Amino acid sequence: MTSPQTKVASPTEKFFVLVAVCCAAAAMPLTFTGPAVALPAISRTLGGSPIALNWVTNAFMLTFGSCLMASGALADSFGRRRIFLAGVGCFALFSAGLALAGNIVWFDVLRALQGLGAAAAFSGGMASLAQEFDATARMRAFSIVGSSFGVGLAFGPIASGLMIDAFGWPSIFILVVALALLALGLGACFLRESKDPDAAGLDWPGALSFTLALTLFTYGVLRAPETGWSDPLVLALLAGAALFFLAFGIVERVVKRPMLDLSLFRYPRFVGVQLLAAAPAYAFVVLLILLPVRFVGIEGMSEIAAGRMMVALSAPLLILPIVAGLLTRWFSPATICGTGLIISAAGLFWLSHFAAGSAPFVLIGPLLTIGVGISLPWGLMDGLAVSVVPKERAGMATGIFSTTRVAGEGVALAIVSAVLSAFIQSNLSTSSGTYAASAAQQLVTGNLAAAASSIPAIGRDALIQGYGDAFSTLLWLLTGITVLTAVVVFSFLGRSSASAVAEDAEQPGEEEDTMSVSNA
Repeated sequence: MTSPQTKVASPTEKFFVLVAVCCAAAAMPLTFTGPAVALPAISRTLGGSPIALNWVTNAFMLTFGSCLMASGALADSFGRRRIFLAGVGCFALFSAGLALAGNIVWFDVLRALQGLGAAAAFSGGMASLAQEFDATARMRAFSIVGSSFGVGLAFGPIASGLMIDAFGWPSIFILVVALALLALGLGACFLRESKDPDAAGLDWPGALSFTLALTLFTYGVLRAPETGWSDPLVLALLAGAALFFLAFGIVERVVKRPMLDLSLFRYPRFVGVQLLAAAPAYAFVVLLILLPVRFVGIEGMSEIAAGRMMVALSAPLLILPIVAGLLTRWFSPATICGTGLIISAAGLFWLSHFAAGSAPFVLIGPLLTIGVGISLPWGLMDGLAVSVVPKERAGMATGIFSTTRVAGEGVALAIVSAVLSAFIQSNLSTSSGTYAASAAQQLVTGNLAAAASSIPAIGRDALIQGYGDAFSTLLWLLTGITVLTAVVVFSFLGRSSASAVAEDAEQPGEEEDTMSVSNA
C-alpha cells in the first residue's frame, strides 16, 4: 500500500519520470567503466599504492552495493522522490569533485561518497517506477532502465577514451555530471512523492552490520595479495567480516520490518533470481574493469583503442535485452537466462586462449560472445526481481536485488583481483623470489613500468607473459563458475508453477504477504 496520490499521473508525466530514472541509470556504469580506462593515467597523476588504486573502483562499488537496501528502506519510509533527488544531487556533486581531487586518498574518499549518492538515486528511482507503472507497463519500464544501464556500459569505455585523449582523465566525469543534472531536473519537475505508510524507518543495526561486513571483507581481500593471507591483520579483517555478517543475519530475524526478509530465501525461485543477479559480476563486469587495465597498462594500447575494444564486449547490451524480452513468448525465462550464461561461459573459455599482446582483431569474437551471452539474462533480471516481492515493499524489492547485483560486483572484483595477483605471483616466483608479490600487485593495476623496476632481472616480455598466463588461468576459473551458475539458475527458475504452489503450501506459518510473493 502506498500513500494517497492527489491525481493520477498522465502518460507524459510518466514518460519524463522514466527518462529521469534512465538518465541516472545510464550515468552509473560510466562511473566504473570510465575510471577503469583512466586508471593508468590516474596512477601517473595522483600516484598511490596498488591497494589505493584498487580502491578507485572498489570504494564506489562497496558503498553503492552496501547501501542499496538501506536506501530502499529510507525511500519507503521518507519518500521515494525525496531520496531520489537527494541521491542524484549528491551523486552529481561528488562526481564533479572527483575531477578536482589532488591526491589518491581524496579521490578514493570521493568515490565512496559518490557510491552513497548512487545508491540513494537508484533505490529511490526504481521504487518510484514500481509505483508509477503497473503490470506489463512496469516490466517494460524496468527493461528500458536496464537498457539505459547497457547504453552506459556500451559507450562508456570509448567515450571515456576519447575524452581522456582530448582533455585528460578529469574530463570523464563531465558526462556523468550532465546526466545526473538532467535526471535531477526532470525528477524535480515530474516525479510524485510516494512512500510505504507501514514502513518502520531505517533498520540501523542491520544497515551498519551489513556495511561493516562488506567493508572489512573487501579490505581484507585487497590487502591479502600484498601482505599474505596469513597476515594477522588480514585474518582479523576476514574474521570481523564473518562476525558482522552473522550479526546482520541475527538482526534481520528479530527486527519488525527488516531490510532483508530472510524468509524469502526458502523459495528456490527467489534464490535463483539472486544468483542470476550475481552472475554478471564474474562473467562480465569484472572484465569491464580488468580488460581496459590490461589493454592500456600491459599491452600499451591508447585509451581510445582500448575503448573501441570494450565496445565489442558491451555493445550487445544495446539490443539483445529487448530481444530476450520478445523471446519469452516462445521460451521460459529460465531457458533464456541459462542459455545466455552458457554462451557467456563459452566466450570466456575462448578468450582464455589468447595471450596478452595478441592482435586486437582476434579478441573481437570472444568479447562479442561474452557480451551476447550476458545480454540475454540482462533484459529479464529486473522484471523477474519485481515479481518476487509485493508492490508495497517496492523499496525493499529493488534494494535486495540491486544489492545482490552491485555488492556482488564489488566483492567479485576484489576476489578476482586478488586471485589474478596470486596467479601472477605464482608465475613469477620461480625467478624473482620475494619481489614477485610486489610486481604482481603492480601488474594487476596496469603499472608495467613499476613492475619492471621492482624486478630488473626479468625483462618486460617475461612479465607480460607471466601476466597473460595468469589471466588465462583466471578466465578458466570464471568459465567453470559461470557454467555452474547457469545450471543452478536454470534448475531454480525453471520450476513449474504447480510444484511452486505445492512448495508454498508446505511452508508453515508464513505471513500473508510472503505467500503472495511466492505465488507471483
